[in-house]
Amino acid sequence: MTAVAIPAAQPRPADVSRPRWVRPALAVLLAGTAVGYLVDLSASGWANAFYSAAAQAGAQSWKAWFFGSSDAANGITVDKTPAALWVMGLATRLFGVNAWSVLVPQALMGVGSTYLLYATVRRTSGAAAGLLAGAILSLTPAAALIFRFNNPDALLVLLLIAAAYCTVRAIEKASPRWLALAGVAVGFGFLAKMLQAFLVLPALGLAYLIAAPTPAGKRVLHLAGALGAVVVSAGWYLAVVALWPAADRPYIGGSQDNSLLGLTFGYNGFGRITGDETGSVGGGRGGGWGTTGLFRLFGSEMAGGIAWLLPPALLALGAGLWFTRRARRTDRSRAALVIWGGWLLVTALVFSYMGGIIHPYYTVALAPAVAALVGTAVVQLWRLRDDPAAAGVLSGGLALTAVTSYVLLIREPSWQPWLAPAILVAGLLAAVAVFFVNQLGRTAARGLAVLGLVTLLAATGAYTVATAATPHSGAIPSAGPATGRGFGGPGGRGGTGGAGGLLGTATPGPNLTALLETPGHTWTAATVGSNNAAGYQLAGGLPVLAVGGFNGTDPYPTLAQFQQYVHTGQIHYFLGDGLLMQGSSGSDDARQIATWVADTYQATTVDGVTVYDLTT
Repeated sequence: MTAVAIPAAQPRPADVSRPRWVRPALAVLLAGTAVGYLVDLSASGWANAFYSAAAQAGAQSWKAWFFGSSDAANGITVDKTPAALWVMGLATRLFGVNAWSVLVPQALMGVGSTYLLYATVRRTSGAAAGLLAGAILSLTPAAALIFRFNNPDALLVLLLIAAAYCTVRAIEKASPRWLALAGVAVGFGFLAKMLQAFLVLPALGLAYLIAAPTPAGKRVLHLAGALGAVVVSAGWYLAVVALWPAADRPYIGGSQDNSLLGLTFGYNGFGRITGDETGSVGGGRGGGWGTTGLFRLFGSEMAGGIAWLLPPALLALGAGLWFTRRARRTDRSRAALVIWGGWLLVTALVFSYMGGIIHPYYTVALAPAVAALVGTAVVQLWRLRDDPAAAGVLSGGLALTAVTSYVLLIREPSWQPWLAPAILVAGLLAAVAVFFVNQLGRTAARGLAVLGLVTLLAATGAYTVATAATPHSGAIPSAGPATGRGFGGPGGRGGTGGAGGLLGTATPGPNLTALLETPGHTWTAATVGSNNAAGYQLAGGLPVLAVGGFNGTDPYPTLAQFQQYVHTGQIHYFLGDGLLMQGSSGSDDARQIATWVADTYQATTVDGVTVYDLTT
């Protein structure tokens, strides 16, 4: 294979050479992204009611907003740091507590992510590559799922792309200020989803260490300063929570010791890697959350969200590193490959082998890297298509995309069965034609380019449209159409009446809702598990205490605390039998409380739910 030098795009602060068609094309891209993410946004209702209830609490109490409490009475927090809830809480304060105000911030984050990715890729590879990368991100099913949902992953992706942009700017002139801003973005990413944000740090740091145009000593010092920015921007919140008197703040949900540090390094930290997560129900060591290994991302749980362009992204990374192997140290094209390739490889390997809790929608964190690698490679290789090496890689990428799309689509035989063979045939034809593109006229070459882009985007685009058109609810949404087969479907479960469960949300009937709307108590009700509590709280509008936190395995409240709350008239009702969730580890307080209530108070049934009046 002949080495091909892919020239790096030099920085143009005003970008005076940008063609006139770029701005209209960018406007179309962003408008299309906005339409895809905003139209019929309320169809999913409360989406993840666990976070919607916390946003509701934040709209009612500033303390609940700051700590990310599940209820406005500040009993217990969600099991994450609350940055995403800060955004949702402010939106609900401005526009009222409703499904649209909870979900629209994530949709706007999706539009912002598309623009930021375009801007980042443009600085190293040109406007065309930036536009294609932005389009690929918008047409990634996991992105359409998360940017129309209210999990914290939307804010995480936006902040990590911002960190990549700042790193690219830092590399251009060896700027410690831009590198520090990259650290700040990653630090606030930690406040969105904790340690997952740090998976991009090796790639960002290595790219700067290799390519920044300054002596090695200064590069190291700049990286040390950026690491300090990460620590400060993430650590200030940990320090505030640690120093705040525990009696004057909510219990830290997901922890066994009422400690945010314990949550960071335990349940939401290294436990996710090893599978030893105290308080987790299900999963654990031995692959309980899906089979681990290199092909996990192509399995039925993960594939629908991200796998469509993973193989060509890896091919693009390998080819790009080969083509730039003789470039100067400060070459920005290679630095971009290190950023996006390192992001992809580190995150993909962690997702593939982590033995603890992992869900299909986590794969949205891979989408920016995949989009940037594929978008850049397609444009650069097409420009160099007269070279046999570039044409061969481009042809191989098209063929690989067509085959991958076919393999994934036939797993959904009842959904658009014509699409798989059509993409396979068109893709293979385009792959063959690329070898003869230098013999074609301009019109024929443009037609081939269009065919190649259609092949590249058809499967992932169709699956993205199906994802956006399907309402999703519950704790574990997944991308794809609601076929009930393969790796598609709406994901999480929502109750149609009565109590929910570990992942489902309680949906109270009118009689029970009327009880929950009765004021005069700190908590209008208590129930085991955060999803149950969220459904009741969203229906009644008053605080509901989530006994035992998300899984019902947190040691809050203890039986003695709960009895004190009851004796002082702070809780009106206890809902359910408390036996829906029993973990193999963690606290047993929730079961003790449920047993004490059942032994002490008279049970009645309202709209199919067991109700105990704790004031009688």
